[in-house]
Amino acid sequence: MTFKSDIEIAQSVKLQDIREIAAKLGLTEDDIDLYGKYKAKVDYNLLNNCNGKKAKLILTTAITPTPAGEGKTTTTIGAADALTRLGKKTIVALREPSLGPVFGIKGGAAGGGYAQVVPMEDINLHFTGDIHAITAANNLLAAMVDNHIFQGNQLNIDTRRVVWRRAVDINDRQLRFVIDGLGGKANGVPREDGFDITVASEVMAIFCLANDIMDLKERLAKIVVAYDREGKPVTAGDLKAQGAMAALLKDALKPNLVQTLEGTPAFVHGGPFANIAHGCNSVIATKMAMHLADYVVTEAGFGADLGAEKFIDIKCRLAGLKPDAVIIVATVRALKYNGGLAKADLEKEDLNALAKGIPNLLKHVENITQVFKLPAVVAINRFPQDTEAELKLVEDRCNELGVNVALSEVWAKGGEGGIALAEELIRLTEDNKASNKGLAYVYELDMPIEEKIRAISQKIYGADDVMFTDKALKEIANLEKLGFGKMPVCIAKTQYSLTDDPKKLGRPSGFNITVRDVSVSAGAGFIVAVTGDIMKMPGLPKVPAAEKIDVDEKGVISGLF
Repeated sequence: MTFKSDIEIAQSVKLQDIREIAAKLGLTEDDIDLYGKYKAKVDYNLLNNCNGKKAKLILTTAITPTPAGEGKTTTTIGAADALTRLGKKTIVALREPSLGPVFGIKGGAAGGGYAQVVPMEDINLHFTGDIHAITAANNLLAAMVDNHIFQGNQLNIDTRRVVWRRAVDINDRQLRFVIDGLGGKANGVPREDGFDITVASEVMAIFCLANDIMDLKERLAKIVVAYDREGKPVTAGDLKAQGAMAALLKDALKPNLVQTLEGTPAFVHGGPFANIAHGCNSVIATKMAMHLADYVVTEAGFGADLGAEKFIDIKCRLAGLKPDAVIIVATVRALKYNGGLAKADLEKEDLNALAKGIPNLLKHVENITQVFKLPAVVAINRFPQDTEAELKLVEDRCNELGVNVALSEVWAKGGEGGIALAEELIRLTEDNKASNKGLAYVYELDMPIEEKIRAISQKIYGADDVMFTDKALKEIANLEKLGFGKMPVCIAKTQYSLTDDPKKLGRPSGFNITVRDVSVSAGAGFIVAVTGDIMKMPGLPKVPAAEKIDVDEKGVISGLF
């Protein structure tokens, strides 16, 4: 059988005019800014006139990612299409893809098969320019820091303690550590510097956590860019940079409206990574979707140890949100990989490897149902090679934890392949006993920073303890002294393991988490703890996806997947 690629499927479907999609939500042309026929931005000021109606919020997370793939975004989109087929007014709310993974190893992030948001080429490549605007705002602040130092340094900035880095939305390991300001006195003050990928920048986090333009500006002003020679923080507000930065972000802050292949409205807005940032789409887009629909299906990056934990402990806490149900996506293939089976053998039935890999899924289920106290359903993204015995083994083990399993075939069938999943979501969200439960967090904000990191590591990852480097301990003490100790914590950790070692698969035990550095994202409102070998600027693989992407004489793009 010949399968069409994702881009071939996307290009074969006739899209609806974006004004028709807007009309499904009760929006008129006065409420949107058109970006061609199939994309629009929605005026965030509409939130000021909302009537208090709120949708059921469904969060999609997954098991620990593997090279075998899980299909979390695909499942999110397919579930939204299935809910639409069942007569529910639904919006899917996703993150914007970063150019780093698109040109690197992971590929695009617009779903796959017959469960995609479109136009997928535009969404994966530049889209409406939001990430470029964030890059510009980030780098404007960097330029203002160095210009202030060059022009006399009235704020007495210690050039050895400039912590604000430049950004670019491409995987470029060459830029991780640089020395700039070379070439003589007229070209600036030489110092060590570096670049982060834009989606790991604090500006991206602020963009996604801001409630409106004024909140955005206030958060930007709080960014700590450096420390002076007395050890006091210097902020973007001290440099009077927040107004210009907000001006660059004014239009980007409007949520992007697109559609699924089946015409379900989709907000695709903001894109922080979940392994090195908080991994959720914008608060503005989520809240707007919840006021315009009956059901909102959103996603948080990677597994429940990363994106889902940050969605709840950071985004929900700061924005006053609560999921009504959670989808945990898994594949039989990925579970066998977690059980130690080689990638080349994943298509063969192997109940022994599957049984060894299932504890990884069960840990994520426990995180959602026992730590956060949320109702959940496991969605098995079905592959043709999955056997009935394998599927039954997964279902039986999940049922032991009181969680149902729904087969998802949305990649091949679109919304039709997600009906069973959608029906279970409706059952969970309309169960008053489940939906009326309060949301539990992993830690309380008034706990010391060390204890918050330890709580996440022990409760969510399953670690025995946390080891802190001397550098991390010194910075924790400094941040608490400066008054930043009551913030949530965002842990930067490999996505490939529950531990901080990407080679440890399944559900490891008897391990410690090592925190090697700690910093404050004061504008975003959280502390960042860096574990293991995680970096904020990824590199390209030996054969980057960029080598396969092309465009013909008619402007038709190929090679995206």
